[in-house]
Amino acid sequence: MTNVKRVLIVGGGIGGLATAVALRRAGIGAEIVEIQKEWTVYGVGIIQPSNALRALASIGLGDACVASGCGYPGWRMHDAQCNLLAEIPNRNVAKDGYPAINGIARSQLHAILTGGAREADVPVRLGVTVETVENRADRVDVTFTDGSQGSYDLLVAADGCHSRMRAMIMEKSRPVSIGQAVSRYNFARPAGMTSGGIYYGKKTKVGIVPMSPSTMYMFLVTKLDEGSARPPEDSLADMFRGHLEEYGGLIADLRSQVTDPREVVYRPIEHVLLPTPWYRGRVVIIGDAAHTTSPHLAQGASMAIEDGVLLAELLGGGGAVDVALAEWMRRRFPRVELAVETSLELARLELCEWEGSPDRSANAAALFHHATEAMMAPI
Repeated sequence: MTNVKRVLIVGGGIGGLATAVALRRAGIGAEIVEIQKEWTVYGVGIIQPSNALRALASIGLGDACVASGCGYPGWRMHDAQCNLLAEIPNRNVAKDGYPAINGIARSQLHAILTGGAREADVPVRLGVTVETVENRADRVDVTFTDGSQGSYDLLVAADGCHSRMRAMIMEKSRPVSIGQAVSRYNFARPAGMTSGGIYYGKKTKVGIVPMSPSTMYMFLVTKLDEGSARPPEDSLADMFRGHLEEYGGLIADLRSQVTDPREVVYRPIEHVLLPTPWYRGRVVIIGDAAHTTSPHLAQGASMAIEDGVLLAELLGGGGAVDVALAEWMRRRFPRVELAVETSLELARLELCEWEGSPDRSANAAALFHHATEAMMAPI
């Protein structure tokens, strides 16, 4: 084992929690500070490709995700009238009996991750984050926002796309808009729904994702004009329904059920990809803080989980800390770069279609399949 005995994790989201559990399983002490006073989650559902399930299974949390979610074999792509354009099967690389993809409610995933952290005896402080950092050769000394202080062998920043820690430790990289926004809404799951579905309209894209035997969610991707203001909260349901007017079949049947603006989860889509390395001394940046990707490959949470699982494996494997971090970076960057850049390219192709200038040389389905297959390789 390296000389890392005590790790501070800043951020108690998916990446931070998975990292904490992975570190404890590797015999390394970990604690979390989370700026939110109430540990709630923002969102509707989440897609777990097989590489995410593989990483979660390696830290003992995969079975609970599969039991709490809904597995499906892949994606069926359609036009706006629900005519089938392509089928993209995925494969299980995680564990015998697991699905190729798992859909799960974000609240369920949060409960599984926090439960795993409790079982691993990970201390968590809510309503607290890091105020100052002294990044020394052999440790990190921090002052917290509640005035307390601590000294750690390593600090892992997992505080999301708009990371304060990234700004403190590295250059002030800001998230960049990709020119799209995504809205999500929960529904009862229709009878006979056995796969995830993607539907391409003239100006939008719609997806449906099973989350349990009785529930699913829909996502709606729309163009976001530069400088456009966030829609008023009370208009979100009307906006959602309006964008679905061109769709037929199942999407048309679901359209009238979008009624409560408070249940629409809307956000602009942004991206970040820090240059290598994602660490300075004894501070490491992971997950969305280092590489926020658009949801076009459904790999954002997967990449964050993999970051933490591999980091714990290398830190627990012996050798010098700087050697472990360099190896972590060598193995993470090409994989994450592929996920981020492919997602951006898929977004670009969609925007070209919506603007009436499609890229005839591109094959989005093949691009999606190639990148997804690449993600199935070991981390």
